[in-house]
Amino acid sequence: MAKPGKTGFVRLFDAFGYSMKGFKAAWQNEAAFRQEAVLALVLIPLAFIIAENPLELAALVAGVLLVIITELLNSAIESVVDRTGHEHHELSGRAKDMGSAAVLISLLVCAVLWGAVLWRYV
Repeated sequence: MAKPGKTGFVRLFDAFGYSMKGFKAAWQNEAAFRQEAVLALVLIPLAFIIAENPLELAALVAGVLLVIITELLNSAIESVVDRTGHEHHELSGRAKDMGSAAVLISLLVCAVLWGAVLWRYV
């Protein structure tokens, strides 16, 4: 019989710890994540200043967080691919390129959201 897994607050506490390890690993190993995290530390407080209503605030913050989420997933994909070997393989390159494309799209979405809100200042 399979051993039951952790439940309740113990599982949540462990999951939080794993998430913090993920943030730490991304910060230590991924220059793009560091750049985007610093940008988020600037843009999220700025969103609270420039947003004129809760919907604008949500859009601005969500756009920034989408970039962070996508970068974390891209970094995870790259780590798994690199773990399997550093020799060139078409599927490995494809996976990395697709992850990079996802980051690019998230950056474009973020730029469009910020541009739409900042349009009134032009």
